Amino acid sequence: MTMRLCLLAPLVVAVLVTAGCTESGESPAPDVLRVGMSAPMSTNPADVRDQAGRLATGALWTPLADYDPATGKPTARAAESISSTDRTTWTVKLKEGGKFHDGTPVTAQSYVDTWKVVSQESWAGSRVLKDLVRAKEITAPDPLTIRLVLDRPSGQIPALLSSPALVPLPASALTSRDWIRFFSSPIGNGPFRMDGGWQPTGAKLVRVADAPGKARVLELKIGDPAALYDDVKSGKLDLSTVVPGDRHEAMHTDFAQRHVMWALPSVSYLGFPLTAGYFSDATIRHGFALGIDRAALEAGVLAKQVDPAKSLLPPAVAPGERSSTCRPCTFDAEAGKSLLAQAEFPAGSAVPFGQSQANWLRPLAEQASTAVGVRLAADPGKGPFALDLNLSTPSPQEVLAKIVEATGYQSDGFADLLKSAEETESTDSGEVYRLVENQLLRDLPVAPLWSGHGHAVWAERAGDVKATSFGSVDLSAVSVR
Repeated sequence: MTMRLCLLAPLVVAVLVTAGCTESGESPAPDVLRVGMSAPMSTNPADVRDQAGRLATGALWTPLADYDPATGKPTARAAESISSTDRTTWTVKLKEGGKFHDGTPVTAQSYVDTWKVVSQESWAGSRVLKDLVRAKEITAPDPLTIRLVLDRPSGQIPALLSSPALVPLPASALTSRDWIRFFSSPIGNGPFRMDGGWQPTGAKLVRVADAPGKARVLELKIGDPAALYDDVKSGKLDLSTVVPGDRHEAMHTDFAQRHVMWALPSVSYLGFPLTAGYFSDATIRHGFALGIDRAALEAGVLAKQVDPAKSLLPPAVAPGERSSTCRPCTFDAEAGKSLLAQAEFPAGSAVPFGQSQANWLRPLAEQASTAVGVRLAADPGKGPFALDLNLSTPSPQEVLAKIVEATGYQSDGFADLLKSAEETESTDSGEVYRLVENQLLRDLPVAPLWSGHGHAVWAERAGDVKATSFGSVDLSAVSVR
């Protein structure tokens, strides 16, 4: 079984080829940045599930805030402030002068109306929108103020509101609801506007306000990762946000000081059925977790696009980092065999693994079965399953809720502990979330596997390349020379 947080958007951008990119290697205009990327699965910020989609929507929209999961601190973007005195009633103050690319003002009512409309759409599978709907009251007392009244205290609202899924849409889009047309030529509130819309031959973004030293025009090229990588090396492109696995090691020498890697808001687990069969025993679950060689899978079927897990919560949402790798995250075949023997796992038993479209599940099943000395079932049945999560918010609450939903995990005191973590101020919640994580690592309804990471390489002409988990590379900050 594969769990996903997002549904397909009405528009899937399958092939986008840059209009105006200089294929011959000729020098572009001084204010043009040529960017290579993979094809976005969606250009809808409420349904973004891949790095390319985050790159495009991050240029076209500005979220209310950026959020640092390591510290729990938001940094204001479209918002001037996000505050609460009781963690039940929250006030968001917007910066003055915000406008959509069509010239209409961005007001508090823009956000209220967008959230109401988008949350009703069938493609709005985002957890952050569903959580927002449960608020008792979402109003705009004045043009620059959003008021949220929750049904229970939550210290995670700054993380929730920093989600790219909560950016505003103009009234024209909300009225027509012609989403295919709108997301073909989106109108956002971000640093770049679309020039001409997505065309069969490509797309171009133009900066809204002057920014000396930064790119005025973005030319985006969708292509094969290896070809894009080579184009940056040869000077045909200035930046690429995809690096194939076979160039992963070369990246460090080809672009010694001109590459960056960052955590992506995607995480994978091996889920266990808890109510029936052998896997109702936590000792057996731990035994199989120790039989997973994550590094071998990373180098193989996963093509070096992930980081092996060190903890249950991924870096993109973790409130601080663990000082060491969690025990169920390590590969120790002999210890795994010992735990299965201790739990009296029946000798010669076949281990069924749940069916899934995840390309890693069967290689993992075969590897783990060999490591701990059991036989893989010929016909996958009800057994360990793939749990792939693409996150819409940097709050740990989203990860934990999906784990509970997928596995049916229950334990004495767990619900109260999770509630306490949610209610705690985000800047102080790290310690409580570690307690939640430690209980899950002890009972192990899921085995942590890995989280995704992004790559970018750039030519000498570009500089100031930075990336965030939920925004990909910040194209508005990239300098050109």
